[in-house]
Amino acid sequence: MRVLYFTDHHELPLPLGHRFPISKYRLTRELLAGDGLYEFIPAPLADRAVLELVHDRNYVEQFLSGTLSSQAIRRIGFPWSPELVTRTLASVGGTLAATREALKHAFGGTLAGGTHHAFRAEGSGFCVFNDIAVAVMWARNEAFARRAAVIDLDVHQGDGTAQIFEHDADVLTISVHGDGNFPFRKQHSRVDVGLADETGDEEYLSAVWGVLPRVDDFAPDIVFYQSGVDGLADDRLGRLALTHAGLQERDRIVMQFCHNRQIPMIVTLGGGYGDPIEATAEAHANTFRMAAGVWK
Repeated sequence: MRVLYFTDHHELPLPLGHRFPISKYRLTRELLAGDGLYEFIPAPLADRAVLELVHDRNYVEQFLSGTLSSQAIRRIGFPWSPELVTRTLASVGGTLAATREALKHAFGGTLAGGTHHAFRAEGSGFCVFNDIAVAVMWARNEAFARRAAVIDLDVHQGDGTAQIFEHDADVLTISVHGDGNFPFRKQHSRVDVGLADETGDEEYLSAVWGVLPRVDDFAPDIVFYQSGVDGLADDRLGRLALTHAGLQERDRIVMQFCHNRQIPMIVTLGGGYGDPIEATAEAHANTFRMAAGVWK
């Protein structure tokens, strides 16, 4: 049976009214557990040495010890707490574990991660450490993969990932995102496709199809898929007009592409801020249902 790594056993206390929907992680896992398609494994905690393959040593130390400036904490968007440290380390650890799984069995998934707004020396947009960047560098450091592609289909540009790998010829960064949405100061992915507000399924899926030849040309050893579902029409932060069916077709296109080419794929969760949040959890669950159908 396929496995998924999860982090929601580590509670993250947030202030009443905080806009981050922390409950979606548990809701997504519970939906998938009802399907019987996966075994669920608690994500291991990433250790400091692997974080420092990407992140500035002082930044790592200050976050772990709770000595970041108030400005740096505000930019992240979560109040600092020991629980935030544990949850963050589990988020990175889940992506690392999913990478190991993909290298062995062609597919690996984590019900967390996709923290693509984290830069080398600062966090942003609910992202502390960049789990995808850390996993890319770990795989290269261990000589498991030399060339990696990041297909980021979250509605928000993967700015941290883009900047970390901007001058790295062995990492292809692709971001299909809302052009007028956060982050308002975009970075330079290798391939950026900015979409207008209220873009619907047809135009969106055409954009996804349009970037895949770049992956073929690049010929990666491994692909990381940031599968955010915040493009849904009812998402509070998304500003696109995608349907559940459109997102499912997006996932099928990307996953079948990698499966057909026998490229190992790691799927991370990414963003989703629906109202009600149950719709977001359903969309996240659909992503992994699609993966179970592709990698039978």
